[in-house]
Amino acid sequence: MFIRLLLLFTLVPLLELWLLLRVGGVIGAAETILLVIVTGAVGAWFARQQGLMVLTAFQRAGARGEMPTDPIIDGLMILAGGAMLITPGIVTDLIGLTLVLPFTRPFLREALKRGLARRVTVVGGTAGFGYTVYSPPSDGPVPPPGQTVRPRPRADRDDKDDVIDV
Repeated sequence: MFIRLLLLFTLVPLLELWLLLRVGGVIGAAETILLVIVTGAVGAWFARQQGLMVLTAFQRAGARGEMPTDPIIDGLMILAGGAMLITPGIVTDLIGLTLVLPFTRPFLREALKRGLARRVTVVGGTAGFGYTVYSPPSDGPVPPPGQTVRPRPRADRDDKDDVIDV
């Protein structure tokens, strides 16, 4: 994992720098700087607009009593895409746009869901990534939402030995 991150944090900036220099050589330095500024500003505006739309979808799903999985995934993709659009570079701008645009996001979301589904194993109602999670039985009744159940006293506990210093 360390090697992957090292390559990511060294090769991507080098590729971005190389592309910016090549583009600057073709269209000029001032135009390249303007291009970086415009893509950052447009990307931030677009990410904000899409983020507000996803927030509305999140609230609507919650109001219907549904689990808002798609709005959560969309929100994370918009957050990542907005960060990439603000980052100067051509490759990061292209990736950021594909994460932020509403007509490309559903394809990426479904691919992400399929990838996560292959890595998740569900046992006993709890999920773990890449491994099986054992969920032991509970000690008492599970309360309905909004209510609490007092724990039953355990037989192996002797309350007389508890010392409280004041």
